[in-house]
Amino acid sequence: MNTSIYIAKRYLFSRKKMHAINIISGISMLGVLIGSAALIIILSVFNGFEEVILSMYSNFTPEIKIEPRLGKTFNPNTVYFNALRKDANVFSGIEVLQEKALIKYEGKPFIGTIRGVSAQFMKNRQLDSIIQNGSFTLKLNGNNFAVIGSTVQSSLSVSIRDQFAPLEIYSPKRDASSSASALNQFVVRSIYPSGVFAVGQEFDDMVVTPIDFVRDLLDQPVNVSSLEFNYKPGTDIEAVQQAIKNKIGNDFTVKNRKEQNTELYKTLNYERWFIFMILTFVLIIAIFNIIGSLTMLVIDKRKDIAILTSLGANKQMIQGIFFFEGMMISVIGCIAGIILGLGFCILQQRYGLVKMGSKMSLIDAYPVAIRLTDFGLVFLTVGAIAVIASGISARLSIKGLDDIKQDL
Repeated sequence: MNTSIYIAKRYLFSRKKMHAINIISGISMLGVLIGSAALIIILSVFNGFEEVILSMYSNFTPEIKIEPRLGKTFNPNTVYFNALRKDANVFSGIEVLQEKALIKYEGKPFIGTIRGVSAQFMKNRQLDSIIQNGSFTLKLNGNNFAVIGSTVQSSLSVSIRDQFAPLEIYSPKRDASSSASALNQFVVRSIYPSGVFAVGQEFDDMVVTPIDFVRDLLDQPVNVSSLEFNYKPGTDIEAVQQAIKNKIGNDFTVKNRKEQNTELYKTLNYERWFIFMILTFVLIIAIFNIIGSLTMLVIDKRKDIAILTSLGANKQMIQGIFFFEGMMISVIGCIAGIILGLGFCILQQRYGLVKMGSKMSLIDAYPVAIRLTDFGLVFLTVGAIAVIASGISARLSIKGLDDIKQDL
């Protein structure tokens, strides 16, 4: 075993007597442990929130979305689009027709988005996870129903249990003349709500209905606003997107899920790194306590250092002792912290120990998602800071070495 490592190990794990230095070293190790565990737990919780948010958004953001580059609608009944729907890797191919509309409920008005979707939309098994009240039902016994966003519900005070108060949807007539009365310039259709969903501000002002209801409202029997595709697990979405782009030309935009929610992904990414930097600064303070404990150890071991140099130990060996001492404190604290953080995350996943503190329909306890990359990131971060702190301590250990020899 390397002599410097052996002596550093003896200093760290000596059981003969407990000095204040040992206590300070233990406190430094505990600080690294707590900091590392906190990093793992916070990053895992943030991963959990990210997965929950993205899974909710995925109900309205498909893996591939095709829209016209110019204009609002296009004809989906082309040879290529029909071939896309028949692709064996396609899980669901959804036709969407949506437009801004005036929504009224018992005389109260609200400007929102009416979104008509084809039957393939209901293949998504996660739709019930975003429902706050009622159910995600669009057709029942041949009748059309609407599922409304929470913003619509709160603005109009909609009751889905009231079977005598439907939503009234107003849309301008395509062929209305300027001389017609205001009422005759609108197409009005009624529909009953079946449920209330909550996803995010971008979607909560929507009223989701079967596409045939919106076709009748907008007098749009063929065209759609977009085609949305979700694929079976294992499909290379990037390759599919590129193939469609190459085939479809410049008349359409083809976006993946990330491109449809660029602001959301940027925000989540910025928040993640902001939290990581804050906790890293806390960890730096904890690890740099090691400098203090090692400086006191140098003072306490002045005679040992002098004896070692008299026996032929050079400055590199003396520095190595205190460098490896600092690294041992950091690495042991980091590994213990990672194990502690992992254990807590597993318990939180299985038993939901820490609750959100409020009654929520979507999640009750703080969500956790464990990622191996977080463990590597925490270990490398602690290691990098520990190398700097231990290096500083090692350089301090040989200052005044000649004076120590003379005092011996």
